[in-house]
Amino acid sequence: MSDIAGHLASAIEHDLGQPVFLQGASTGGSVALQLAVDRPDLVRRLVVVSAAYRLGPRGRALQAELARLIRAGEPRQAWAMTAMLPGPLRAPARPLSRLAVGPIVPADPTDVLVTVDAEDAFNVEAGLPRVTAPTLVIGGSNDQFYPQELFQDTAAGVQDGRVHIFPGWGHLRASGSTATSHLTLGFMLAGVPIRPGP
Repeated sequence: MSDIAGHLASAIEHDLGQPVFLQGASTGGSVALQLAVDRPDLVRRLVVVSAAYRLGPRGRALQAELARLIRAGEPRQAWAMTAMLPGPLRAPARPLSRLAVGPIVPADPTDVLVTVDAEDAFNVEAGLPRVTAPTLVIGGSNDQFYPQELFQDTAAGVQDGRVHIFPGWGHLRASGSTATSHLTLGFMLAGVPIRPGP
């Protein structure tokens, strides 16, 4: 994960040349958090959505099954398995899920497998105190990948953290909701200094 975050750090340094407001969701949240641990000087404010300092046990099991199916040559089945529908709908909807995921299944799954392996090993609990940027962690209480305690512990572990848990929400809803976007925007704008007019 440090290697992946390192590419992002290089882009920030060379293309922007200054610390950034950084938001990442799901695996992107892991990358953003790794960057804030490795290069705290590059992050002004951080929002981590549907991610934490490590995967929960169920999250690791789901990712392991995803990787197993991809390596077995069943990428559609692998991606269909990640469709996070409510429990009673999962089995009946699986055939439709296989069809629906067709456009997102990559022809070459190498990058997916590298990322899954990186996230499986990802754990920055010990590095959280290095995160100096004000940080907001957003998650849902029914996230399949992260129990809400991991969201809370991530926020508590950084130097200036806070957490918002949406009751009853799962991984995808918390990641893609307009409410999450509004929270993120408000938190980021709070870090922009107000300059007096002319």
